[in-house]
Amino acid sequence: MADAAGGRQEIWVEKYRPQRLEDVVGHPSITERLQSYVDRDDLPHLLFAGPAGTGKTTASIAIAKEIYGDDWQDNFLELNASDERGIDVVRDRIKDFARTSFGGYDHRIIFLDEADALTDDAQSALRRTMEQFSENTRFILSCNYSSKIIDPIQSRCAVFRFSPIDDDAVAAHLRDLAAREDLEYTEDGIDALVYAADGDMRRAINALQAASATGDVVDEETVFAITATARPEEIEDMVTEAIDGDFTAARSTLDDLISNRGLAGGDIIDQVHRSVWEFDVKEAAAVRLLDRLGEADYRIAEGANERVQLEALLASVALNADE
Repeated sequence: MADAAGGRQEIWVEKYRPQRLEDVVGHPSITERLQSYVDRDDLPHLLFAGPAGTGKTTASIAIAKEIYGDDWQDNFLELNASDERGIDVVRDRIKDFARTSFGGYDHRIIFLDEADALTDDAQSALRRTMEQFSENTRFILSCNYSSKIIDPIQSRCAVFRFSPIDDDAVAAHLRDLAAREDLEYTEDGIDALVYAADGDMRRAINALQAASATGDVVDEETVFAITATARPEEIEDMVTEAIDGDFTAARSTLDDLISNRGLAGGDIIDQVHRSVWEFDVKEAAAVRLLDRLGEADYRIAEGANERVQLEALLASVALNADE
């Protein structure tokens, strides 16, 4: 678990990052198509879209390692558009890399992470750069929302949509990592990690490493404590209390989650949304809850007070309890 040279703890996300496309977890159809591009030596510009922690960056690095081998770092430029949003990064850094002479390979790869953070002007400049250096440069763009990428860029790329990773795949990968690190764990601990991750493999691995650092068995209690995640039954109790008209009890549960457990309002909304159809409530109540949930989520995103909005959500549900 410790670094042999300095005794430092490695970050498991990097330590166990897949080195080949075939090792990328959760997207067999995508990796098969990408592998065919590599095998045919016919790599187009690529656009990877999907939530965080689903393998977009990992797949990009794996492509570079398969094409360039040990020379991959000399032929692979990684930029983060959320840090370098302006048009200058497109005109300067990308062009400088694209123009640099290199030998032995037909093209180099520029990986632009969080490309949906680029301004429209920067994206327009990027489109022209993609045209100008198409003979010797391939672009891989990564984003959360492909709709924020201008159409001229989308039309120049093969688009791959990375969905949240299946729970079974996350669980299997976590068990494999636990075995490699010789960790003691329980199945309810793995289930808790999968629930907290919600399809995000990076979050799952980081949570496993954090839970292992306690020195105890990785179990449900440890996982929920270190991930600041409410147990599904706590969320269900809070919502059920409100639906039953007991606003005081629902508010008390909410207060415990926010004040004592440190959960953010957005996290609570996400957990309620994920679980609403699993609650044992009538369909009309679930629909009403979702309606108010969407309104609260929007208001919080616009800067409203989280606690006020969540209490208003529970109050609205409780007021309609008898309908």
